[in-house]
Amino acid sequence: MNDKADRPSKTQLKREMLRLQAMGEQLIDLPDNELATIGIPERLHEAIREARRTRKRGALHRQKQYIGRVMREIDASAIDEYLAQREERARANNARFHKAEQWRDRLIDDGDPALAELLEICPNADRQHLRQLIRQARSERQREVAPAAARKLFRYVADLLE
Repeated sequence: MNDKADRPSKTQLKREMLRLQAMGEQLIDLPDNELATIGIPERLHEAIREARRTRKRGALHRQKQYIGRVMREIDASAIDEYLAQREERARANNARFHKAEQWRDRLIDDGDPALAELLEICPNADRQHLRQLIRQARSERQREVAPAAARKLFRYVADLLE
């Protein structure tokens, strides 16, 4: 008898609609090869292609709303899961990047103590190569020139930490 209790509220429906539209906007920004791996329906794929071609702001807004409507008609759980995994991978890559940056800065600033600590973590690192890069990076910093050695040190440390 209480039919209203079984149905979601207008607010819940609108929240879900906006969530699906936001997911659709993320799909617009994905490269074609990633879109293909998700396995989205052709109608949604065509709507995304049309949104990518659209340049006028109002028309793009309407197209995004249309994508949201199409998303409501399909099971979007696989898309949601893919986008969540993609974001998690991006967060992990970002964390690795920051960790490598921190190590590079510590190696340049602290020298041998930081190098010893890094070598404990990564025993397969080339100690001589690291010392040379650290020395060059310090020299560049003192001379206030482009940090080519610091970039090389960053790349080497990032590779070690992977």
